[in-house]
Amino acid sequence: MRLCCLVAIILPGSVANAQAPDFQKMTPEQRTAYMNKMREASQEDWQKVMNQFNLKLPTLPPPADDPKRPPQLKQKEGSTNWYDDAGNTHVRSGWGNWTNYDEAKAEGHDLPNPLVLKSGKPVKDANAWWKQRRPEILNDYLTEIYGKTPKNTPKVRFEVTEVIDTALKSKAIRKTIVGHIDNSRYPSAKPSINITLYTPVSAKGPVPLMVLVWGSFPAPMLTINRVITAGWAVATVNTGSIQMDNGGGLHEGIIGLVNEGKDRKPDDWGVLSAWCWGLSRAFDYFETDKAINAKQIGIQGHSRWGKTALLAGATDPRWAIVFASCSGSMGASLEKRNYGETIDNVAGSGEYHWMAENFIKYGGNWAAMPVDAHELIALVAPRPLFITGGTKDSWGDSYGMFLACVGASPVYNLLGKKGLTTTEMPKPDEALMDGELAFRNHEGGHTDAPDWPVFLEFAEKQFKRIK
Repeated sequence: MRLCCLVAIILPGSVANAQAPDFQKMTPEQRTAYMNKMREASQEDWQKVMNQFNLKLPTLPPPADDPKRPPQLKQKEGSTNWYDDAGNTHVRSGWGNWTNYDEAKAEGHDLPNPLVLKSGKPVKDANAWWKQRRPEILNDYLTEIYGKTPKNTPKVRFEVTEVIDTALKSKAIRKTIVGHIDNSRYPSAKPSINITLYTPVSAKGPVPLMVLVWGSFPAPMLTINRVITAGWAVATVNTGSIQMDNGGGLHEGIIGLVNEGKDRKPDDWGVLSAWCWGLSRAFDYFETDKAINAKQIGIQGHSRWGKTALLAGATDPRWAIVFASCSGSMGASLEKRNYGETIDNVAGSGEYHWMAENFIKYGGNWAAMPVDAHELIALVAPRPLFITGGTKDSWGDSYGMFLACVGASPVYNLLGKKGLTTTEMPKPDEALMDGELAFRNHEGGHTDAPDWPVFLEFAEKQFKRIK
């Protein structure tokens, strides 16, 4: 299943989040009606944000009559998207920009230097990075892009609700854990932090843990088995129980709870930041579990959850290692590079809720955005970071991710670690992982499955230094 960033709304979560109906008990007609209602609510909220900034979309001709539409594109029956001969998806953003997959048209922008202060002075040592430059970059991301996490977030009480010691054919102990979020200030919002934790039965002491940013979809059992077989623990955290993945749910979930049902302010957190808050609270729990090595807890996510994992690593230094798979725009791919998914797509009505309201200003106005993806990657430094893409995942722009890794490498080097040592894109399935910043472009599409064995090899090597 491709959880791609073209989808306007995904199922908001399971019944456990009490923010959405139980889709398993709904008829197809009821599900369709509910999704249409949420889509309309998202569009209404998005338009409210546009009005707040006095922003208007240009008047565009129908896509079929648009002279800017690449001439080779064809539309499939029943789809509003367009496709080229290679099967790549092309969409026109509300600002009139069509998806581009032509490398010759992708460049033409300058990257901000992560080692130059806004004053123009160079960052010459690690002290200047930690005390001056990193705070500048982080503040831009929190204020303009992803939104600030409120200081008055509620307390969370964790409860182990089930323990099964014969999971995965008796290879693992499975715990079901619920983080009860205090909603006394706004009882109609009922978010929670739902965790499923697997630890290997054969463990002789505390083990490393990989936390998978996940949703209410069926658990990724292949990955869970693979991590358990490697001797590690693995946990899934259901993001839908923390905050729904659509703009129609911003007055519910943890965002609605903290805002007491009111609209967000321009620099308030978006859904990705809300998920990261929940993931950090899950980390609080993992630190108390004696089966886990608290210094060897990593985070992984794919697609929109790859964006989340990268942001989580940038904002919470406790994550010891980060694996961001096929994360695309507003993840690991350079933002102002016109290739595949772009700022326009994320700023549109289907995805704007991931971000702060301030972010919408950069739709159709890419050059004004103060940061780019190599700086988000740099915020994870000097901790190990594994970035992956796929040769057939053109929407995610693997080359743009590679270039972002190249752009972040000087920060790793400044901090005494090792970034990428080449500026040439590696061959498919060739992993660049000699240092703490690693990159791999697997042969195939929008999936993380081919990269897990390589990541575990990379992580084992890195964790030997973290006792």
